[in-house]
Amino acid sequence: MHEQPHKHPYDVMTFEEVLAYLRIPRSSLYKLAQEGKIPSQKVGRHWRFRRQAIDRWLEGISVKHLNEDRSYADRAAS
Repeated sequence: MHEQPHKHPYDVMTFEEVLAYLRIPRSSLYKLAQEGKIPSQKVGRHWRFRRQAIDRWLEGISVKHLNEDRSYADRAAS
């Protein structure tokens, strides 16, 4: 069985790994996780994040901003 190479070798990432992956401040990630705005799971006292869920979440943010930009452009053209 041949596995596809991934940029990040783990399917489940720690808080520190997600900080490095997303390149955001610790306080921002903590707030996103606490508020349920980023896909995460608390295991005991430790946060865990599935890499594929984080990637889908990022894609969703990109699509949302693209749609908002289009909506703004449509209103401005009216």
